Amino acid sequence: MTITQQILTIAMIVLGTVLTRCLPFLLFPADKPTPRYIQYLGKVLPGAVFGLLVVYCLKNVSLFSGSHGIPEAISIGLVAALHLWKRQMLLSIAGGTVCYMLLVQFVF
Repeated sequence: MTITQQILTIAMIVLGTVLTRCLPFLLFPADKPTPRYIQYLGKVLPGAVFGLLVVYCLKNVSLFSGSHGIPEAISIGLVAALHLWKRQMLLSIAGGTVCYMLLVQFVF
């Protein structure tokens, strides 16, 4: 990349970052109530993202080769247990990810 291209790329990244940080505050000021559809999205999107992660993570699992999906099944069980116990999505995702990585690296 030339210097001009590098400067333009960095400028676009900065602009995108500033817009994504400031735009919600401009569209939904604190003195006005949040629209109902935004409240609805705030309730349903976390579950939808979690479901998307499950589908993405399990799309290439083969029950008939390799580790037969055992590390994935153990990690899913841990995610479910953590979520039922603490009800914190980030803890559940992080716990399952760490469990899976440890199982794949050291056990299977």
